[in-house]
Amino acid sequence: MEANFSGTGRLPAPFLTPGSSSFMDFLAQHQPEMLPRNRQLPAQGVIEAPHGTTIVAASFPGGVVLAGDRRATMGNVIAQRDIEKVFPADEYSAVGIAGTAGLAVEMVKLFQLELEHFEKVEGVSLSLEGKANRLSTMIRSNLGMAMQGLAVVPLFAGWDVDRQKGRIFSYDVTGGRSEEHGYAATGSGSLFARGALKKLFRDDLTEGQAATLVVQALYDAADDDSATGGPDLARRIYPIVIVITDEGFRRLTEAESSEIVRAIHERRLEEPDGPRAALL
Repeated sequence: MEANFSGTGRLPAPFLTPGSSSFMDFLAQHQPEMLPRNRQLPAQGVIEAPHGTTIVAASFPGGVVLAGDRRATMGNVIAQRDIEKVFPADEYSAVGIAGTAGLAVEMVKLFQLELEHFEKVEGVSLSLEGKANRLSTMIRSNLGMAMQGLAVVPLFAGWDVDRQKGRIFSYDVTGGRSEEHGYAATGSGSLFARGALKKLFRDDLTEGQAATLVVQALYDAADDDSATGGPDLARRIYPIVIVITDEGFRRLTEAESSEIVRAIHERRLEEPDGPRAALL
């Protein structure tokens, strides 16, 4: 739907009609073809498209850390080496994407609009649990595409302003939502990442230790899952790491990420089977 500023200069009627605080409901009512779930797909066959892989998260007493590797694959081919899979949802939350990359990025953008639209219409932000529920609805609406191999399974994390703590939510392909306690992982390398998280997680981690933990988990996942890209020191491609606290969303700089990666790499040279938990 495009605004027509010629003539009277007024917005089209749908923009001036009171309605739902949901941006998805607005699109469904006035221009439903723009919603991903309403697109027509081939009746048979699976579309080959780039897929994003491993996303991990860990909480610490002051917030939560969300991180993702940078590789996208298409079958047995590396489609992209430096894809971004972790995005801010709003000031106090973020989404990490796993699954069909194009649809996942589009879903994140729609989710960002959904949260912004709600805040503008209602004058207040959704609670963190409300945001998690909205994302669940969006994933469920993609079920038809998921049945044809175009699944999107994100990880959602943020700072709960009401409860004053970081929280993590995981999803299944049908939109089922689960709150994870301490740590979580999704994507093709999640089994291996979760093993590292389980081994090294503590309730009293500092922010820096939590950031090191998620990068270590991605490093371990890349060891055993070919679809997960490990840190690439030669190309200077490092995991995206996001920290969310009561001060809001912050993405670690390339210098900060590279420092964590190089410290882990040096320990790996000394201990090829992985660092002891005490060294975190």
